[in-house]
Amino acid sequence: MDSLKIAAYTRISVDTELDKDNTSIENQKAIIGEYCRLHFPTANVDYYEDRDRSGYTFNQRPGYMQLRPLLMDHTYDILIIKDLSRFSRRTGKGLAEFEDIIETGIRIIAIGDGVDYPKNDDWMKIKLYFFVNEMPVTDASKKVSAVIQSRQNKGEWICSVPYGYMMTNAKKGLFEADEPAAAIVREVFRLYNEGWGYKKIANYLTDRHYPTPRMRQKELIERDGGECRLKVKDSWSIITIQKMLENDFYIGTLRQHKWQRTKINGSDMRTDESEHIVFENHHPAIIEYSEFAITQELMKQRTTNSYRGVRKNENMYTGVLFCGDCGSPMFAMSRKDLKPAYICGAYQKRGKKGCTSHHIRTDLLDDILRSYILKVRDNSADMLEVLEESIRNEETSTRDSFAAAEQLGELMEKEKEELKQLIKQKTRDVLKAGDNASLIEQTYDELISDAQDRIDGLQNQLILAADNANTIIRTNRAAKSVMQVFDDILQKDSLDKRDINTIVDRILVYEDHIDVKLKADVDRILHIATKKPETINFNQGTADISQTAVQSSANRKDKVYRVNVINEGDPLEIFTNSEGEVIFKKYSPVGDISDLANQYAEVLAKIGGCPAAICDRDHVIAVSGMQKKEVLERRVSSSLEDVIEGRKPVVYASLEDKRINPIEGVDKYAIACAPIVAQGDVNGAVVMLSGSGSEYATPEQTALVKAAAMYFSKQMEE
Repeated sequence: MDSLKIAAYTRISVDTELDKDNTSIENQKAIIGEYCRLHFPTANVDYYEDRDRSGYTFNQRPGYMQLRPLLMDHTYDILIIKDLSRFSRRTGKGLAEFEDIIETGIRIIAIGDGVDYPKNDDWMKIKLYFFVNEMPVTDASKKVSAVIQSRQNKGEWICSVPYGYMMTNAKKGLFEADEPAAAIVREVFRLYNEGWGYKKIANYLTDRHYPTPRMRQKELIERDGGECRLKVKDSWSIITIQKMLENDFYIGTLRQHKWQRTKINGSDMRTDESEHIVFENHHPAIIEYSEFAITQELMKQRTTNSYRGVRKNENMYTGVLFCGDCGSPMFAMSRKDLKPAYICGAYQKRGKKGCTSHHIRTDLLDDILRSYILKVRDNSADMLEVLEESIRNEETSTRDSFAAAEQLGELMEKEKEELKQLIKQKTRDVLKAGDNASLIEQTYDELISDAQDRIDGLQNQLILAADNANTIIRTNRAAKSVMQVFDDILQKDSLDKRDINTIVDRILVYEDHIDVKLKADVDRILHIATKKPETINFNQGTADISQTAVQSSANRKDKVYRVNVINEGDPLEIFTNSEGEVIFKKYSPVGDISDLANQYAEVLAKIGGCPAAICDRDHVIAVSGMQKKEVLERRVSSSLEDVIEGRKPVVYASLEDKRINPIEGVDKYAIACAPIVAQGDVNGAVVMLSGSGSEYATPEQTALVKAAAMYFSKQMEE
């Protein structure tokens, strides 16, 4: 006995309620010390401890992890603990670890539980103790999760706030704007929207010795008389800037349930955005919504553009302006004696051997876009009037929704309390019931099930009330931003790069006309969060959106362009999509089935043995059998427009038949094309193009094209 080496392990949990009988490490050491004095008076005892550590895991306990390799190497003969709950509060892992130690030949003594293994065969008792010790942990975890979820649903679970805000009462979740830090947040958004990158902004803030989030947190803690042990750095990081720019907390949105822990003491997992609990206008914003929306759009654009700085001579239309005839990018002219303009890149490099100049002035392009915005705004006057009315009524509407949510929350808490009392009463009555216990238990189970159903119903109503309020706020934000964008662009003398990138995806300049392709489902203007598409309002066509533009010069005849943005009579939809974007979209019935069109075009090309294309009334939406990049989204020719309007198939089966080129800028003629007619309206066409060995259409190819047109007609009618 004199040579025995003993390891004494002590642990206290972060949960003092769980460890109310083990309130201090010192108490455990005293119990173990007294036990060793009586039973192993000459042994050497080394103490290992873990303070504020959960018993549910081992790897998060530094004291035990220091001891474990010594146990595995049999450095000690005996491991002594006050009781088994100090060793582990998890049955499976606790027993496995217990067995690993026993297999090395070490004796384990749990004083309070009367365990001395393997000296005494207490294995069944050990398993029972582990099982009992785990129950309080899982029960406490469920209670904590339920409380957190309840507070999240009410918008009350706020553990911390981002840089720019400060907590005023952590227990009640109260906070307010921290103006010195808020000014820095506004500066970050301003710099990014002016073209600065993450690294440049971070270096700028560091060079001016602006406090980092950790530095500011330490300042606030010490200002209130607290002690801060945080390790702080005086340099700003790129990731801090990025996360700040992505955070919608700055526009007054509280987003809960972004992370979820799948098991006790497990790692946090990011939840899908559809599972977030969102409260719009929850707190005062320090960033305007319109500015935040621009930031999100710029962040998305910069994922495809590596340049982050501000160019000395910014050519506003570079990157969106292309020659419609040869497809080359248009280059800015640098002559100071001429007004700012662009010419075809192929013409600039090779002269007329490459292409013609396609000279187009910047001021004419600006006028075209402003004219489009003006016509869309004027043609949507009724919609804007409805939205403005909604904005005026927002406070009343959201107040009613929030009041309903508060009443539902109170009812839900009352139902939960009644459910607790019902469960307690069930336990008491079942114990007294004797032979009738089964019947009474069944009756209580039905009552408990009904109570739980009522709670679930109230929970769903609470979510619905919050969603109603959020929808009102989101829609009105969209309206405000749309009107702001329209007004800002119309008031400017010339458009800047941000205006153009907001509206335009691509501009194609031909010799006699200009095609303006608008951004992402035609013109992405801003971003809001919504779960499903929701049309706001736009029942009228856009009237005369197609127009002519005249370019005048001193020494040449005026040049007249036909400008195509949205054709006369085509309906324009304004709606929000699943990604939270407000979209101005020219409606295309064929576009609704674009995925199906792509698949059908591939089948048609393989069976027919030559290229196939499917078009709506304006553009090619699907193609197979040739380079897609060269053809997709190209405008249909006036000849194909005539075929579509004529509502009759056209076949090039011999020299006597008329041959047409259906797609502008593509040197292939149609051997067969058939209009797509659904419910009396012509919506597009199916076209089979000339290819190797396909000079004329065969009867089989003609039948395939007609069958395809009939198939798409049926799909759109359904």
